[in-house]
Amino acid sequence: MTGAEKVGEWDSPAIAEDSNPTVNRGMMFFTVALALMMMSLDSTIVATILKELQHSLDTSVSWAAWTMTAYSLGFMIMLPITGRLGDSFGRRRVFVASVLLFSVASLLCGFAHSITSLILLRMLQAMGGAGFTPSATGIIVDHFGKSRDKAVGLFGSIFPIGAMIGPIVGGVMVHWLNWRWAFFMNVPIGIVILLLTLRVIPADAKRKDPESARLDYGGMILLGLSIFLSMLAASELTEPGQHLSSPLVAIPGLVGIACLISFAFHIRRSAQPFIKPQLILGRGFGAVNLVNMLLGGAVLGMVSLVPLYATNRYGINVLGAGTLLIPQGIAAIIFSLLGTAILRRSGQRMPILIGGITCIIGLLLLAMTPPLGLSPWQWLAFATFIIGSGIGGANPASRNAGLELAPEHSGTQAALRSLFMQTGAIIIVTVTTALLATAGNGGGAMQERVILLFAFFLVPCLGLVKFVPEHHGAW
Repeated sequence: MTGAEKVGEWDSPAIAEDSNPTVNRGMMFFTVALALMMMSLDSTIVATILKELQHSLDTSVSWAAWTMTAYSLGFMIMLPITGRLGDSFGRRRVFVASVLLFSVASLLCGFAHSITSLILLRMLQAMGGAGFTPSATGIIVDHFGKSRDKAVGLFGSIFPIGAMIGPIVGGVMVHWLNWRWAFFMNVPIGIVILLLTLRVIPADAKRKDPESARLDYGGMILLGLSIFLSMLAASELTEPGQHLSSPLVAIPGLVGIACLISFAFHIRRSAQPFIKPQLILGRGFGAVNLVNMLLGGAVLGMVSLVPLYATNRYGINVLGAGTLLIPQGIAAIIFSLLGTAILRRSGQRMPILIGGITCIIGLLLLAMTPPLGLSPWQWLAFATFIIGSGIGGANPASRNAGLELAPEHSGTQAALRSLFMQTGAIIIVTVTTALLATAGNGGGAMQERVILLFAFFLVPCLGLVKFVPEHHGAW
């Protein structure tokens, strides 16, 4: 097998052309899609209730914002762990455990009476949510036979829907009930998902080689510490008055880098590494991971700052600035569906290349002055729609790229994709906000320059696409 070594084999026909014909694939896809929708909705709904959290729990804005930071932290730490657990012990087992943990943590979040307990519970909730994408991808790969590429590609249309309706649902909850119901609502949804899972998703088969399922705790600890310390440093860097040489930034940052280097040496020496080195930097896999980080996550990170850009540069109010993300989400949904429909004809390189070029064009438009006849909001909405179409068009191909090389590691690959995308987003948001902190009243002009520099930086990055594994047809 090119690009990856096998970790172990399953007795089930997981990687066969067609699995059990009695499986109801429509209900199976609905079940995992509902979980992904719940997770994506929850990732944006909290931004809407921050003000209510601050008043209800008698805390500061910065501490209330840590409910979002803690979620990102727990999510990133657990992503690679859940991916490996699914590949080693069974995708349905991890999916059920993830839904159960997410639902219970959501219930406890709703009952939280201090900001400290809510922050810790949000991290616990994220640890459950982190298992959704890797296990859902593995379930699709195991049971969808020749149609698995299209099913995996459709995942890209689910996340934008949840991200768009999250703030709406949050606003409704706050207006008619209170912020606690933003968490309570996950409980009945989680129960439905669990019942559907037990009914429509086949049980995991036994492994032929149980020894290969042993966990590499040393690798897990090193990678977890690296992510934790690096995120702490990045979070601190965005605070006013902090810089790279500040102790609260430099110390965790350097220790985090040291842990990452140690992790790299560890997985090369270990007989059963936590993550196979080939899946990170191996032929084909390395290019896919970099593409997901730079042309995927980093672009999404820049888009997430568009509302701030609209306010700083054009004085658009908060409500109007927030609605600028809707055109991007709509475009991502539409073009993700189109990209899925033509995936077998287009292959994987062409959609990623065209999507990357489209994103660059959208970023350049974002930095331009609106032409006569268009208001700033209309021009920014048009630019974000262009970026969303590039993201959506590339999504099915980038999500499938590399999976056919090692489908038995599909859970780990899905986790790595999310991890690299999160990393790209965090880097671009941290760098941009750190620069804006030094700009004072010139934040709009500074952010415009950052957008332009980022767009030009992505141009040579398009060369990575030629190293992405090419594939036409079902794998």
